[in-house]
Amino acid sequence: MTYLINIDNGGTLTDICVASDSEVFYTKTLTTPTDLSECFFTGITKASAEVLGESDLPGLLQRTSLIRYSSTQGTNALIERKGPSIGIITDDASLAEKLQFSDETTSLFTDLIGSKVAVVDPNAADADAELVQAINTLTTAGAERLIVAFEDVEVEKAYKHIFLTRFPRHLLGSVPVLFSSEFTVDAEHTRRLWSAILNSFLHPTLERFLYSAEHRLRAHKVKKPLLIYRNDGSSSRVAKSVALKTYSSGPRGGLEGTRALAESYGFDHVLMIDVGGPTTDVGAVEDLRIATDRRGQVGGIPISFELSDVRSSGVGGSSILRVVDGEITVGPESVGAAPGPACFGFGGTEATITDVNLLLGVLDPATYLNGELRLDPERSRQVIQKNIADPLGISLEEALLRLEQAHAARIAEAFAEQVRSDGRTTLAAFGGGGPMSACLAARAVGVKQVIIPRLAAVFSAFGISYSDIAQTYEADITGASVDEIAEAQVSLLAKAERYMFQEGYDLDECDLTWSVIIENADGSEHARLAQDDDVEVEDALAEGQRRVLELRACYVLQHPAISASTPIGGVAATPDGERNLLGSQGISAAPVYVLENQPESASGQGPAIVEGPFFTARVPEGWHFTVSNTGDLILNDRA
Repeated sequence: MTYLINIDNGGTLTDICVASDSEVFYTKTLTTPTDLSECFFTGITKASAEVLGESDLPGLLQRTSLIRYSSTQGTNALIERKGPSIGIITDDASLAEKLQFSDETTSLFTDLIGSKVAVVDPNAADADAELVQAINTLTTAGAERLIVAFEDVEVEKAYKHIFLTRFPRHLLGSVPVLFSSEFTVDAEHTRRLWSAILNSFLHPTLERFLYSAEHRLRAHKVKKPLLIYRNDGSSSRVAKSVALKTYSSGPRGGLEGTRALAESYGFDHVLMIDVGGPTTDVGAVEDLRIATDRRGQVGGIPISFELSDVRSSGVGGSSILRVVDGEITVGPESVGAAPGPACFGFGGTEATITDVNLLLGVLDPATYLNGELRLDPERSRQVIQKNIADPLGISLEEALLRLEQAHAARIAEAFAEQVRSDGRTTLAAFGGGGPMSACLAARAVGVKQVIIPRLAAVFSAFGISYSDIAQTYEADITGASVDEIAEAQVSLLAKAERYMFQEGYDLDECDLTWSVIIENADGSEHARLAQDDDVEVEDALAEGQRRVLELRACYVLQHPAISASTPIGGVAATPDGERNLLGSQGISAAPVYVLENQPESASGQGPAIVEGPFFTARVPEGWHFTVSNTGDLILNDRA
């Protein structure tokens, strides 16, 4: 029997999902931020015990046909501004001003680039000397990566010759250089440059780990390459992946899984909230369509690549809770996996919602991560008393309740504007923190139904199972003649054949899809025309519009099927124990249900706790839950 391994690397925990033709196995492990390859192989080793009945990393790897990997490391690095300093070489003296056209771009430009912009004249008699001075100035100012960005693409290409003649790549040592015109064919200069900036910032976060992981896999004689899961829902080899396309790739896996849930249960509109350690990621599935933008946005900044509309908010299970000017703040700074929440016992001194839920009684210190990590309530009590209760002059109990509400309100803010007014929005909650916070956050914005998948703890990793191996190629054919369009087709086919061969597949094994896209000046898609091999271009373009020829080559993999149905509560759920919960009326005993022990259609009401595999769900007072035929938890607010 062969297996597919999907890995979703988060800021605090790394999820591993192993699928065969008939079964799904899964586990979790702590992320090791100083060496991501450590948690990568630790996770697969733990998964091998689940799959094979004993810990056997080589045995599982030899039975594995594909490994697909996604990471939130890029997302977290951008939110926390942890990455290399960027320097820009340009011929446009006003470039810095052009790049700062919003609060988001100004903030990011200041943090990533600041004053590290050098203006040169490629036509000057002393162009070589100007270049040397520019590089020396930027590297002395701390630039660790350089971008060459001229508005005229042809001028930039000509300047590249001067650059490489004067500075062969090996002479720059550890300072990589990216020419923006080679990074993307996007004609819009500002968008193209921001794409290059963000890619240069994100690239080293993934590069070191990915090539290290590939090397270690080869040592185990793994024949198939490691595949990187992208935000567009497809996967590709490490060497054929672009760092920027991995931004929020894990949440895209969650969106694919959410779409499968929506189809099975017949939900019209589902909002996913993937609550991890440092962030909460939000996306929408409406009428079984995942919202995507042809020219996506990263933190409100337009880029040149298609991205699913996933919005990341700096609030999660390991977000730091503080008191600032007499008010409770939640994130965006996170304790991550190291040192982690105080209750982990790894030296953390900041309060997090994980500490709060432990003291509220939501979490059992002995069963966290299926009992693999015992939590320390006393450490949580100390940091919350010192950092929250004492500065506010309130009791520990009041501090806990206020922290819980503040955290739920911040999560609700992340998806509030996407809730439909007709009451038909369902919230799909997963990730380590989603099931604990979903109902309180949903109630804050009027959402009456929540679904928590049985695989909630590893749901984004499971969603990666819906990806294929694919690449997309584009050519700008605005104003092109019939012959020029034909040449563009030949060029794209040649590139697709070369790239897909490097992915390990012949082009005749792949599905090919041709499209002609009418793109508006802002990068949005005006129209998409499916085309056969004979592309005819007749319609006139409006001002600012461009015509783009697109070829998508896709090798289709096997996808899992979900056969679920909306449950009808008919059997009272049987408690497996009880736990003391702190609420607004004080401490009271609440039933605890183990999800795996409950039959189909088992139901109950809050206040209650449902313990799932690697997750804990809180059912507040006024909420009712039912277990579906596939073990998912459906909750409805009846208050």
